[in-house]
Amino acid sequence: MQLDLPTASRFVLRSATLPSVLAPETVGAGKDGLCSADLVISDGRIEAVVEEGTAPAGIAGLDLEDRMVWPCFVDMHTHIDKGHIWERQPNPTGDFEGALTAVRADTKANWHAKDVETRMDFSLRCAYAHGTSLLRTHIDSLAPQHRISFEVFSEMRERWSDRIKLQAVALFPIDAMDDDAYFTDLVNVVAEHGALLGGVTYPMPDLDARLDRLFQAASDKGLDVDLHVDETQDASVLTLAQIAAAKLRNGFEGAVTVGHCCSLARQDEDTAAATIKSVRQAGLSVVSLPMCNMYLQDRQAGRTPRSRGITLLHELMDADVPVAIASDNTRDPFYAYGDLDMVEVFREGVRIAHLDHPLDDAAGLVTRVPADILQEPGFGRIAVGRAADLVLFNARTWSEFLSRPQADRIVMRNGMGIDRRLPDYRELDPLMRG
Repeated sequence: MQLDLPTASRFVLRSATLPSVLAPETVGAGKDGLCSADLVISDGRIEAVVEEGTAPAGIAGLDLEDRMVWPCFVDMHTHIDKGHIWERQPNPTGDFEGALTAVRADTKANWHAKDVETRMDFSLRCAYAHGTSLLRTHIDSLAPQHRISFEVFSEMRERWSDRIKLQAVALFPIDAMDDDAYFTDLVNVVAEHGALLGGVTYPMPDLDARLDRLFQAASDKGLDVDLHVDETQDASVLTLAQIAAAKLRNGFEGAVTVGHCCSLARQDEDTAAATIKSVRQAGLSVVSLPMCNMYLQDRQAGRTPRSRGITLLHELMDADVPVAIASDNTRDPFYAYGDLDMVEVFREGVRIAHLDHPLDDAAGLVTRVPADILQEPGFGRIAVGRAADLVLFNARTWSEFLSRPQADRIVMRNGMGIDRRLPDYRELDPLMRG
């Protein structure tokens, strides 16, 4: 897309098409969940969002001719600590167990501080070029990796603070809590680095007791919680309901996010409905990872998958549970592809989960809703007074937007276009050679 952005300190983007769910109430609702507006930008911030054709005359500007304008994206579930290791440590089976085995081997052999730093930085450069401004990453946190990776993360958070706001979550199997010294140290490290407490839950006889301890530790340190939950097609696995009950039982006042929740889609209707009701009552938020789940779930050699592997997005949203979609893994044994491009996540999420017909609210799943879940309401919206962090697309309609990858988009930060050149994979070659 060839557009010459204005260079004046105050200018107008005229005749823009905005997703109505991301636009202020000053702009009337339009057709198909889209509305038309003029955006006044002043000193890098949004001064006004008004009905199309009503921006003040005499201000330098650009006629977008109905091109779409979105706020920058929010990617609330990623793994930038393990991203881009595929070339040196592929997953030969493509399934979940193969991914676990491969990552364990690569972690032990390669995850020194410089390796993690280089791959994190590469990942963030991709996300930034694609238009993401807020990102949460899970950090593999078994000892001694938790102390290595969280130090790197904090350095990266500072380095990237003027481009992407970063959050981190400690990721560990919940049975690792059996090592008291380790778990105490992990909680302290998480608190020291201003992160969240996470973990992976799975069925075990004393899961309720472990959840109680997790929530108590988080409460004692004032930490929020973000868990990997029921990432399986086994219908007998439903720790999600136990998490909801534990949050209520412990009177936990922090925010709790649950990711994946794949087995919920394998439950009978009554069980699923009861679980969703408990999720709503407990105030949990859900993030679905459609691309990774489609890749890993129900994979068997020589057999076409029968299940999509994603959770019950529509049913959760109908129950007023906050729901978002995100990237998850990128070019690692859990997902061999991806580029931290939220346009791809949105496009594929719409197709995989049937988020269309209508598309009115779908744009919120990669912008406004995850921003609220991450307790960062200043992101993911087009609103007066906020930074002019915008993404301009050549597409004018949903059909145009979803039919092409929008590789020619323009990303604006503080009212100015950025350099969108993506990092070259060749930069990673020295790491891939060991």
